[in-house]
Amino acid sequence: MTALADLDPAALAQFFAEWGYKPSHAARVLRAFYEGRALESSPSRGLPPGLVDRVQKAISACASTLAARQVAADGTTKLLLRLADGRTVESVLMPDFRADRAAGCISSQVGCAMGCDFCATTKTGFERNLTTGEMVEQFLALRREANAVGRKLQTVVFMGMGEPMLNLDAVLTAVRRLADNKLGALGWRQITVSTVGIVPGIDALTATGLNIHLAVSLHAPDDATRAKLLPMGKRFPIADILAAADRFQASRGRPVTIQYCLLAGVNDSLDHAQMLADLLGSRRMHVNLLRYNPTGLSLRGIAYEPSSDETAESFAAELRARKVVAHFRRSRGKDIDAACGQLRRRESNCSGGL
Repeated sequence: MTALADLDPAALAQFFAEWGYKPSHAARVLRAFYEGRALESSPSRGLPPGLVDRVQKAISACASTLAARQVAADGTTKLLLRLADGRTVESVLMPDFRADRAAGCISSQVGCAMGCDFCATTKTGFERNLTTGEMVEQFLALRREANAVGRKLQTVVFMGMGEPMLNLDAVLTAVRRLADNKLGALGWRQITVSTVGIVPGIDALTATGLNIHLAVSLHAPDDATRAKLLPMGKRFPIADILAAADRFQASRGRPVTIQYCLLAGVNDSLDHAQMLADLLGSRRMHVNLLRYNPTGLSLRGIAYEPSSDETAESFAAELRARKVVAHFRRSRGKDIDAACGQLRRRESNCSGGL
């Protein structure tokens, strides 16, 4: 059965026209759906008798269901959603510094093919791309979670399971629906798309002209170290990735975020910090330093550990001394399966597979 999240106003309007109702009702129905309001056939809602019943019989509200939910002491909430085909995908709600706001992290694929050695998601491999509707349903689930604790879902990043640039058409359609004032009403500048550095994808995103943010997961200042951590690094050199980021930034006029996960003894020395500063040079980019959540042995049999607080602070201080804007992303959910892919993998192990 088709789900409402799969439909845009034009597609839903076609259903209504076929049923003998005015296509103009589609926008009203979808707005109520995105706002989490119950549909009612009443003059006050502007919906004719019988339409809501027809919608409820022919179109499901959501195709996904909640398979697992974890809440950390800091309020971080991780959801594991079961899709219509039985596969599962993760989404995360993170409380903001402001008590009335929260940020959401949405997955774009079931599993991931990038093979990043320190990531839990890569251990389950790649299964398939998510549909636009499946990404929209993650957004709606996170919005409900935020509303339930008195917060507003203020920002969203496509940075969960999967590589957004390898499912870009569906991601961009989801972005448009989330940002649209008549649907998700999140706003363009509240959305970020993150990538491990798929150069053609960055350029394709640039070409859309969408007024959203870009984040690049770099994690190393040199190609040799990066290729060990991110196999895709062998395909796209850092220089090419940053050149594509430059093109995006020039077209938008706002800084690209460089994600850098600090791993003890791997990429966290002062030499690495100096190399990163030299690499960024005069680029007006922000470095987002991440504290690693251990996920056990990697695919290469390495047990990565987070950098010590002293090492991490020294790394950040070296960047700042060299005029690089750097800050730490607030560590979240340490007491739950916080790292991307951990909850899905644990549930898979408990159930004997998905």
